[in-house]
Amino acid sequence: MTERLNIGAHMSIAEGFDQAPVLGKQVGCDCIQIFTKSNRQWQARPISDDEAAAFRASCREQDVHPVHAHNCYLINLAASDAALRKKSEKSFAMELERSELLGLPCLIAHPGSHTGGGEEKGMALVAAALHRLLESTRGCKVGILVETTAGQGSSIGHTFEQIAGIIGEVCDKCSDGEQRIGVCYDTCHTFAAGYDIRTPETYKETFDKFDRVIGLKKLKAFHLNDARADFASRIDRHEHIGKGKLGPEAFKLLMKDPRFRDVPKFLETPKGKLGKRDWDAVSLELLRKLAAS
Repeated sequence: MTERLNIGAHMSIAEGFDQAPVLGKQVGCDCIQIFTKSNRQWQARPISDDEAAAFRASCREQDVHPVHAHNCYLINLAASDAALRKKSEKSFAMELERSELLGLPCLIAHPGSHTGGGEEKGMALVAAALHRLLESTRGCKVGILVETTAGQGSSIGHTFEQIAGIIGEVCDKCSDGEQRIGVCYDTCHTFAAGYDIRTPETYKETFDKFDRVIGLKKLKAFHLNDARADFASRIDRHEHIGKGKLGPEAFKLLMKDPRFRDVPKFLETPKGKLGKRDWDAVSLELLRKLAAS
């Protein structure tokens, strides 16, 4: 029996919510990430009770858990345009409701881009929006995980201090913020933002800093992606595990770190085939080998 390492990948819901765990199991996933709707559209068809029940049953049958959601790429809580922020917040609330219906524990979200308004103002807008979202969904069990970013363009969340500032503000103002706000650490994004994990020394330095600034207890998920672009380039380009600038040693260090053994880790690497094999299956197999090495 394959050892459970809480590793998986993003899976499509195109064939139905209930098929996502099946697809995940086929490539060796312990856990999966999904979209609850099209990531390129604002609107979404409602999820029926039967669909949600079939999805939950499929997760049990396939023994695929947890399942986290990633929210729509159109959402931008930091935008300088008020109409876009309002539309984004409404869409975010809808995705929390959809995640709750599906029984998902967490919704992963990019902080957003300030689009010219400045980083400090953008951070304040995101924190305020997250506070309102938590307050308006009291009783909801779905947590929000703020994702680290590469800092490309005007995106915020590319420093640990920015992430800490956002979630700290929310926790200070919201009674259930401590329980429902956390962080998703993207290995490609943080590398591009200037946080190195390629050697034992830099790995320790990076996570020591994360612990000082944010707190490791807030680290609730990983996106495992190698990087096509150089260190501190601020360019967000994902690569297959071990094939990019991070290389296999970084992922070996992470996979062997006992602090993160139970933290779910999701691939967001390019889809496709390597010969006859699915790239996700190849990458997950490599991660298992690195964990056992």
